Order: sequence, then structure tokens, then C-alpha cells
Amino acid sequence: MFRILLTRRWVILTLVFLLLIPAMYWLGVWQFHRYQQTNRSNQVISQNLAARPTPMESLTRPGVSVPAGETYRTVTATGHYDQAHEFVVRHRTDAAGDSIGFYVITPLVTADGKAVLVNRGWVQPGNNSGAEYPTVPGAPGGTVTVSGRLRPDETSAATGIRDVQGLPARQYMLIDSAEQAKRLPEPVLAGYLELTGTSPAPPAADSAELVPGPNASSNSQAVVGKGVHLPYAIQWWLFAVMIPIGWWVLLRRDLRDRRRAEAAAKSTEYAPTPPVAATTGVGGE
Repeated sequence: MFRILLTRRWVILTLVFLLLIPAMYWLGVWQFHRYQQTNRSNQVISQNLAARPTPMESLTRPGVSVPAGETYRTVTATGHYDQAHEFVVRHRTDAAGDSIGFYVITPLVTADGKAVLVNRGWVQPGNNSGAEYPTVPGAPGGTVTVSGRLRPDETSAATGIRDVQGLPARQYMLIDSAEQAKRLPEPVLAGYLELTGTSPAPPAADSAELVPGPNASSNSQAVVGKGVHLPYAIQWWLFAVMIPIGWWVLLRRDLRDRRRAEAAAKSTEYAPTPPVAATTGVGGE
């Protein structure tokens, strides 16, 4: 056995196996930490969704970042819509995830002169290329109270969406309060409100398709990982356990094949030589 283990093939094979075991163990630990992190995030989101509504201005202000612990908190804001500064966000899917269109973002100006970016929902594209500004439901007039989920400003790093420049007028790739603050006359509260309800309720014609909540789709960050990271962790750890078992199975098979080869060689070496038949001359001489 030791002669086999000292061969070039088995030295390399053993080294590779020894490197794979800690690598797979580490991958399992990483997936388990992701599982724990996702569970903590899910708990925070569930608590925020169940919390009593609170004014958005009590959780955020212009020029800051929305605290991670307040994401999806139910917030309210009262004011009037500023449709002159309304814009749309490109490449967003509907609630079913089947069609690509736009989110409609309309600033709501509060009584104290601050602007809240309100994601009023999803609308279909204006044409096949998506270059034209879509048909957007009119925002309710007068003073309204909106309620919805508090969301942080979108970034390319967090969403994976590339912030393309040079788009048609009033079209953007990300919902970013800092970017919109450059063109709005009022200071803009950080983050945005993902609309769930309006009081007084507008006509159906003035409503876009509301964005589904985090528990409504398996693609949402609130659910991803519940059934994914833990099985992956267990899978990597099982691989780490199976490597030495596989190493031993391969070694035994190699030993068996070599013993058979040696036995066959010996049997050939010691096999009796068949006698050579005697030859006689012509006429028996």
C-alpha cells in the first residue's frame, strides 16, 4: 500500500483531496452564516411589517441613509403630489414577474415643505423598445395621506442594476433621493415610500399596479435563503465527509487491481512449458 501511496499519481491525488476538505468545510460555514443572516433579516422585516404605522419623517431625513433596521417599516406621509417632477424607473417587472415595464415615482410635498418619493406602482411600457415615456395614471389631486413600506435608496451595488446615463427625459434606472434632490425644489427625504394605500382612495383609473410586498414573492429578499442556504451548507459538509471515504474506496480499488495484475504475472511466470513434439525423418529414419 505504501508503495502505491508514494507514487506520483497518489501523492497528487492525496494533496488535492486534503485541500478540498477544508475548502468544502469553509463553504458550508459560509452558507450557514448566510442562513443565519437571512433569518435575522427575515425577523426584522416581519417585525417591521407588523409594526404600527409611523410618519416617514420620524425615521429618515434629507441627505442620510435609511437605517437597515427600518427597511419595510410601515410609514405614512401627508401632502400633495407634485406631478411636474414625476419620473419613471426603467426595467421593472410586474407583480407576476412576467412583463417588464416602469415604476412610477411621484414626489409628495408635505406641509412642512419636504418631498417624499412615492413609488405608486408598475405600468406597462409605452412601446416595444421602452424608449417612450409610458402612459401613467394621474396622481390624486389635493391633500392625501399615503401609507406604504419604507425602502432605502437604490444603488447599483445593492440591486445589481447598472445606472445608465443619457436616458430619455424623466427616465431613470434607480430610485435615488440624492439624485432627485438635484432637480426638486424641496429637500427630499432619504429613501422612498413603496405605496400600499391612499386616503382618500383614488379612482381605479388613477392607480398603477402596486408593488407586491416582500412575502408575496419567492424572489423577494425577505424569503430568499429560508430554504436555500441551510441545505447548501449541509451539502458542502457532506461533500467534505465523502472525500476521505472516496479516497479510501479509490485506494482499495487500486490495491485490488495491482494485486490481480501481480497474481496474473506470477501465474504466467511459473506456468509449465508445454513439451515440444518430437520430429522424425522420412521413412522413420
